Formats: sequence, C-alpha cells, structure tokens
Amino acid sequence: MQALGGAKNHMVVLPDADIDMAADAAVSAGFGSAGERCMAISVVVAVGDVADPLVAAIAERMPAVKVGPGTDPTAEMGPLITGEHRDKVASYLAGAAGEGAHVVVDGREAELPADGFFLGVSLIDNVKPGMKVYDDEIFGPVLSVIRVNTYEEAVDLINRHQYGNGTAIFTRDGGAARQFQFDIQVGMVGINVPIPVPVAYYSFGGWKASLFGDANMYGPAGVDFYTRTKTVTSRWPDPSTSSVDLGFPQTR
Repeated sequence: MQALGGAKNHMVVLPDADIDMAADAAVSAGFGSAGERCMAISVVVAVGDVADPLVAAIAERMPAVKVGPGTDPTAEMGPLITGEHRDKVASYLAGAAGEGAHVVVDGREAELPADGFFLGVSLIDNVKPGMKVYDDEIFGPVLSVIRVNTYEEAVDLINRHQYGNGTAIFTRDGGAARQFQFDIQVGMVGINVPIPVPVAYYSFGGWKASLFGDANMYGPAGVDFYTRTKTVTSRWPDPSTSSVDLGFPQTR
C-alpha cells in the first residue's frame, strides 16, 4: 500500500487562461487548511505575459482571507499546527528577499489573534529553483510564483522536481490541456481544477518522491490490496463419457 511522501504541487497558468478563475483557484488551493495539506498548491507557474495581471489578481484577493480560530464562524483560515512550525514558515518569508525573490504580501504583517499559532497568508513573486522557498516543502500559507517564458519551460520545471504528487493547468485551449496530460510526470492532474483529488473509485497517489510503496491508497489498487486472489487452472474431458452420477448439477 502507498504512503504519501512530499508534495510541492505546481499550478501552471497559460497566457490564455481566465485570470479571475486562476486567481480564485490559487487563493483557495494555496491557503485552504493554512496550506497544511498534501494537495495544497504551493507554486504558481506563470507563463509569459500572464504573470503581472495574475500576481495582481491574487494579491487583490488575499486581504479577504480572514484568519482566526475555529470558534469564529467568519474565519476562513485557522492557525498552524505548532508554534515551532509557524516560526519555521515565517523564516522562509524572512529569507526570501535575500535570495532575490519579492515578497508581495507578508503574512507576518497581518492583524492576527494574539493567542494561537497564527500566520497570515503570504505571496512571493520572482521565485526560482535553488531558493529555499522553492526547494523546501514549506507546508504553510505561502504561495510562490515562478515566471517562465514558455509552456515547455513550465513542464520541464515540474518534471525536474523530486516530487510528483499533484499538478494543474489553467487554459482555455483544449489542445494545450491534453498535451499537458501526456507531458507531465505527476500522478494527479487537474485541468482548470486546482486540487486534482479524484473521487474514491479512481486511484489517489503521486509519483516520484511523493509516494512510498507500490499501490495507491484507494480505487482499484486499494481494492486489490485487500483482496486475496485465487488462481484456478482446469481442463475437462467430455462429461458425456462418464457413467457415474456424483449428484452435482450438470450442464448439458
């Protein structure tokens, strides 16, 4: 049975994508559950001219994400799991600028409850491979944006990453979406769907370092894991040649 390893899920946005749809998806997929879920989108890969309007649209939506305790019915994002983890996530924000990235929205500056391990939502632009904010799995409410010039660069970026859990592409072009399905080396793929978690009768699981084991957790592979097979090999003579009636139903 498969166990989940690391994630680092990428969302590719092509120049023809619906900007509002992609920005809404990035915010909900990046900050839901405070980014502490295996299928969270942590990296937006902006292709070509889409980068500037997309970053602006994401940043515009972020102040509407209300951070608070679960007892507050208006809260949309809760605290991180521990104080130590909150401080670790915050350290990536502190070091991003020194690596050459641009912190567009800094969650450390948000108005937060005094009690609890809270951190606001954050957006970092101009991220590149080799930066800690990209190479490490942050597992918190930090959304990174990597800018590339072409579709091919986006695919190569994702395929070179050690993790291959989930990915998504936003586009209006069916041909581009279909090509992405074949090109990408990731176990679960969304087309204009930011978190490509399949329903239970399909398999759930990633590729590469995003898994341990050889079978998916559910779907047909999950059923096979809990099934003991029996193999029967048979060969029959013509039953009409027998004169003995054993009392079993016979097919004529």
